[in-house]
Amino acid sequence: MKYVIIIPDGCADEPQAALDGRTPLQAAQTPSMDAIARAGIVGSAHHVPAHLPAGSEVANMSLLGYDPNQYFTGRAPLEAAAQGIELRPQDWAIRCNLVTIQGQVMRDFTAGHVSTDEARQLLGTAQERCGDPAVEFLAGVSYRNLVIYRPQLNRAPFSRETRATPPHDLTDQSVLDDFPRGPGSDQLTQWMNDSEGWFAEHPVNAHRIAAGKRPATHLWLWGLGQQPTLASFESQHGLRGKMITAVDLLRGLARLIGWDCIEVPGATGYTDTDYAAKGRYAVAALPDCDLVCVHVEATDEASHEGNIAAKIAALEAIDQNIVGPLWDALRDQGDYRVLITPDHPTPVRTKTHSHGEVPWVLAGTGIQPGGMMTYDESVAAASPHSFPQGHELMRRFLHGSGTIQVGQAASTP
Repeated sequence: MKYVIIIPDGCADEPQAALDGRTPLQAAQTPSMDAIARAGIVGSAHHVPAHLPAGSEVANMSLLGYDPNQYFTGRAPLEAAAQGIELRPQDWAIRCNLVTIQGQVMRDFTAGHVSTDEARQLLGTAQERCGDPAVEFLAGVSYRNLVIYRPQLNRAPFSRETRATPPHDLTDQSVLDDFPRGPGSDQLTQWMNDSEGWFAEHPVNAHRIAAGKRPATHLWLWGLGQQPTLASFESQHGLRGKMITAVDLLRGLARLIGWDCIEVPGATGYTDTDYAAKGRYAVAALPDCDLVCVHVEATDEASHEGNIAAKIAALEAIDQNIVGPLWDALRDQGDYRVLITPDHPTPVRTKTHSHGEVPWVLAGTGIQPGGMMTYDESVAAASPHSFPQGHELMRRFLHGSGTIQVGQAASTP
C-alpha cells in the first residue's frame, strides 16, 4: 500500500461576494480533486483546539496524527528542528520575523519578502548589537528566522504562560496592544524595540528603499517554546514517510517524527513556487517509501495578502501539477490511499489563520465511494464524516478499512 497526503495550506475559506457566494476552492477548476471526491469521500476535521493558537504549527501537528494538547510546546522549536539545532532542556527557541512597521502599523509581516541573504546580513547586525552571550540569531529563509536563547547559569525568564502575537495576525493593524505578554515579555519587547535602531541606517535597508522595496524595520518575536518529544511515525503506524515542503515548520515536524525531507529546486514557500517540480519529485519518491506528504504554502500566502485571484490560481496549479500526477501514479502502481486536506482555514477577508473545520477528501483501496461529486467546504460541511478531534483522521486514513463509519471517532475497524 502506498499513501499520499497533499496539504494545500490554509486553502479553506469563506464564501466570497466577488465569487458569487462561492469559496476560492469552489471557484477554482480542480478536476483531479473532484475526481478523487467521486472515487472516495469528503468530510471535515477540526485541527486546532480553541485554547491553542490557530496556526500551522498546531494544525499540521494534528493533521499528521499527533494530539496538540499532548505534544505542542511552541512553533519555534519545530523550526529549530528543521535546521538541525539541538535544544537543551533549559533552552528556548523563538520565531523571529523581519517585518515592516510604519506609524506603529504592521505594514508587512514579510518585510517585502526580504531575501535570505539580506536577512542574514540584518541578523548579523542584530547579533553584534544585542550583546547578550545567551542569544543567538539564526537566519532561516527570507523573513522567517529564529532566535535561540541558551541560558548559562540562570533559567530563561520565559514560561508556557508567555504569549506573543504572530505578525501575520496584525496585517495593516496597529501593533501597540500586541507586544508580548507574560514571563520574560519585557526582554522580548526590548529586543524588538532595539531592533528599530539596529536597522534604521542599515545598508540592506538603504538599498531596498532605493529600489522601491519595503525596508525591514524591526524584529518581531513570537512562537517561542522548548523542545517537544514526539513518538516516531513509524513506531505509531509502521510506515516510513517523506516530506516535500519549502517551509521550515513542516521540515521540523517531519524530522521530529522520523521522516526524511526531500528538497525540491524551485520550491519557494510562496505563490511563485515550482508546482510541477513538487509533483515530479513526489511521484519519483513513491517507490522508495510508504508515504509521501506534499505541503504547499502558496494558498496560505495568497490568503495573507487578501488575494482571491492568487489563491484560486494556486489551487488550480496544485490540482494540475501535484494532485493529478500523483493520482495517476498511485492508480498505476497497485493498492493506495490519498488524502487531501488543508491544516486550518485562512480567509482572504481577515488575511490570517482561524479556528474552524477544514474539508478533506480521501480515496483509495478499501474506501467505498460516498456519492460526493466535488471537493469543497460546502460538501464537507454537509457530510456525516466529521473529526472534531482532527488528529484522529490520520489513523482512519492509514488503518481504516471498508466504508468509513458515519459520525464515529477514528478507530481501527
